[in-house]
Amino acid sequence: MIIVKIIKGPLTPFPSNDDRNQDGAELTFNGRVRDTEHGRDLDALEYEQYEGMAKAELTKLASEMCQKFPISDLFCKHRMGRVEIGETSLHVSIWSKHRKEAIEAMDNFIKELKIRVPIWKWAILTDGTKVPSACVHD
Repeated sequence: MIIVKIIKGPLTPFPSNDDRNQDGAELTFNGRVRDTEHGRDLDALEYEQYEGMAKAELTKLASEMCQKFPISDLFCKHRMGRVEIGETSLHVSIWSKHRKEAIEAMDNFIKELKIRVPIWKWAILTDGTKVPSACVHD
């Protein structure tokens, strides 16, 4: 099963489920806003999306991950708008029989999300300046 949501406002994680007898691994990732980026102090991050296209591409990517890796489910929530320091901007849960495939799928999913999904991140610096925030690492 695939669940993809793009939301404004605080992000509520997907609940854990102890009734899943077929899966031995539940991997959860929460991407949070740090207080610095590229050596500069931040007040917050701000996310924008290509309306409609971002969710469609995120859903397509999740489907591809479920075909590429032996995972049962992939759930993803990505937040839009201003996200304060310490708050979650991305929440992903992946279920699989074993941890190895869940870890590989998670890593691949997040890398591809940053490349393919039309969501843009802006750094709001402590002086109020808003600058593009590029992901320059893997």
